[in-house]
Amino acid sequence: MTRFWTVFLGVLLAGSGIAAEIPIPAPPQIGATSYLLMDTTSDRVLAEQAADQPVEPASLTKLMTAYAVFKALGEGQISLSDQVRVSEKAWRTEGSRMFIEVNTEVSVEDLIRGMIIQSGNDASVALAEHVAGSEEVFVGLMNHHAELLGLNGTHFQNSTGLPGDNHMMTARDVALLAHAIIEEFPDYYRLYSEREFTYNGITQHNRNSLLWRDSSVDGLKTGYTEAAGYCLVTSAERDGMRLISVVLGTASTQARSDASQALLNYGFRFFETHRLYTGGTEITTARVWKGVPQIASLGLAEDLSITIPRGHYESLAAIMDLSTELVAPVARGTIVGAVRVSLAEDSVVDVPLVVLEDVPEAGFLGRIKDAILLWWQS
Repeated sequence: MTRFWTVFLGVLLAGSGIAAEIPIPAPPQIGATSYLLMDTTSDRVLAEQAADQPVEPASLTKLMTAYAVFKALGEGQISLSDQVRVSEKAWRTEGSRMFIEVNTEVSVEDLIRGMIIQSGNDASVALAEHVAGSEEVFVGLMNHHAELLGLNGTHFQNSTGLPGDNHMMTARDVALLAHAIIEEFPDYYRLYSEREFTYNGITQHNRNSLLWRDSSVDGLKTGYTEAAGYCLVTSAERDGMRLISVVLGTASTQARSDASQALLNYGFRFFETHRLYTGGTEITTARVWKGVPQIASLGLAEDLSITIPRGHYESLAAIMDLSTELVAPVARGTIVGAVRVSLAEDSVVDVPLVVLEDVPEAGFLGRIKDAILLWWQS
């Protein structure tokens, strides 16, 4: 037996003339090898080009270096106050530098800032060696974390982003990794908004110029090699809506900043994100036969948020589809149907409708009574 409940999230106007497809302007033209724009709350991709094409990520690699270091901190394997002796390998690493000195001791906290704000390759190698004993072993951790995060187009060969034959990421993977850092490590994420860092008497500025141009931008990372071009992954939050933009392979620092700004402005101007339901909260109920209690609370296992064209919230509707009769015992988390959200005539998302609490069997008399009632209904 299938039952439906329709919940009008806004005011769904019958015969309102709203087209099945809500018109949205095309994304801005971006001079990049690949790019992606994503809302972090709903995970909806708002614009993309060649987002699954593996390319050299340059210093965007340091997002994963930082992720692995943050994991080690969270698990108590290292601490911010640890003093790290700088190896000759770390000191000699080419490219952008924090200017640490060989055989000196530097705190993990300073090395993290040197890696994030100054994009120091020397700091990245020093951190890798401190966490795993060697950069080679640390790279194994990086690839392990990439696999766990589902970064299917990613493979690392070093902790810095220096060119390698099989050192690759996709724009989609960069966005997913940036999202993971924001969600899992909010305290450390704040470091990405710091505009400058001074070490050893040398002050260097954050290379992400959008930190100065756009007050809603609070991270993340730039990258450049001759092979990769100019790259930038950026996150910004306006009115509770957070977007991540990834731009790979542009022609200049100005081009990567302008492209990122254009994508962010596009997303915030033409889309809006709403939390429709909170996970674990009752949104409807259903009769449970042969159970105590006789009514089960139904809802979603996790929060449900959606990103839609701006100004069309009142055209949303949700159908609660209970696809089966419930007969005790029913365990918490049992899928009993779906919540189907639509915008005008278009399906937006389907998510499982689950039982929120265990419903055990009733006593003998209760079961007999419900068995008779079910027999009469059949």
